[in-house]
Amino acid sequence: MPQNRPARQTFSTSLFRSTAVHVALGGLAMGGWAAFANRHHPLPDLLLAAVVQGAISALITLIMKRGLEAGFRRLDGPAARLVPPLVSCLTIACVLFVAHTLAGTPEVWATLAVPWTVSTTYAFVYVVSLRRAP
Repeated sequence: MPQNRPARQTFSTSLFRSTAVHVALGGLAMGGWAAFANRHHPLPDLLLAAVVQGAISALITLIMKRGLEAGFRRLDGPAARLVPPLVSCLTIACVLFVAHTLAGTPEVWATLAVPWTVSTTYAFVYVVSLRRAP
């Protein structure tokens, strides 16, 4: 009788599943985007937008990844693949808009465009990857 052994996890698979990697990359990449989106404004405004977006992206990535995993586990069928990413993209749009409006980010819509698009795409792709996970 064969033994049920867990699937061997490769370095790239464990890296893809690493919460710390997701959080760090989310914060750095989206903070960099915010700086770029606000590059025509004075340095303090540019830096504030980058710091706000970097911090929010790191936090959102941490919460979003865990929320997507939890939602996927709790739901079945098409709902498991659609509801968690949809909730995620709507929540993130609201959080980003409010945070950047309160921070006085000069280019709010340009700053939000890439992080929201990336996080929404990430949410759908990550949920599909959970379906294939052992």
